[in-house]
Amino acid sequence: MFSFKRLLHCLFFIISSLTAATSAANFYQNVDITWGDNRGKILNHGQLISLSLDKASGSGFQSKDEYLFGKIDMQIKLVAGNSAGTVTTYYLSSQGPNHDEIDFEFLGNLSGSPYTLHTNIYSQGKGNREQRFRLWFDPSKNFHTYSVVWNKYRIIFFVDSIPIRVFNNLEKIGVPYLNKQAMRIYSSLWDADNWATQGGRVKTDWTKAPFTAYYRNFSANACIHSQGSSSSCVSSTKSFMEDDQAWQNYGLDAKGRNRLRWVQKKYMIYNYCTDFKRFPQGLPKECKRSRFL
Repeated sequence: MFSFKRLLHCLFFIISSLTAATSAANFYQNVDITWGDNRGKILNHGQLISLSLDKASGSGFQSKDEYLFGKIDMQIKLVAGNSAGTVTTYYLSSQGPNHDEIDFEFLGNLSGSPYTLHTNIYSQGKGNREQRFRLWFDPSKNFHTYSVVWNKYRIIFFVDSIPIRVFNNLEKIGVPYLNKQAMRIYSSLWDADNWATQGGRVKTDWTKAPFTAYYRNFSANACIHSQGSSSSCVSSTKSFMEDDQAWQNYGLDAKGRNRLRWVQKKYMIYNYCTDFKRFPQGLPKECKRSRFL
């Protein structure tokens, strides 16, 4: 017998599916291809971007909007095969010498070797906060989701909803935080064989060009910043009955902290907060507050 409860469940599913489908982000509306002489393309009626790199040039795009806090998600499928020397980036950045920046950089490698995920944070022009990871999957075989939660209290990097890095707001001890400058989203595919793979020892094999990475399912539950007015906090992918503003106070619970520790214990290959040779006068202030920044 078809129960009323089951009917409500079916209606909820149908409405959710329709809402998600009709409000899905469209790259034509959300980004501009900014360089690459047609090596960057928006495809599938705005649902997919391809960025390509050959010996003459790479390519890239940027968001039309600037954001001041938000939850940003992007699915990326990286360059397959021998990607040595290439760098695929996905990051937020403001402009100017004292800029803020939140970085995902994917450093290519020889076929059969894992990608290196390089992360960094700049606050008011100061960077040097690198953490590097080996991913626990092949990021060139399928799309995976790379996310940033950025609120007034912390920045959290996620891979497939698993937290890999946290940078807390520690202004009270003199560490500048990213809370004053709006940032755009940028992505690019470019040649960096002078440093990207094994410190530049492995060069780009141009016989494998063009190299191509793909992007889809972009979403920005975020505060859009407009010059001369206050930010407007909106969702580009709002779905039925979803709490789109939860990111504004989001922090890791016990389960999230355990997953963070698992990633950092098993897959982190470099942490600036343990590099005493690099900082002979003492580690940066934020490093003293937590092992898992």
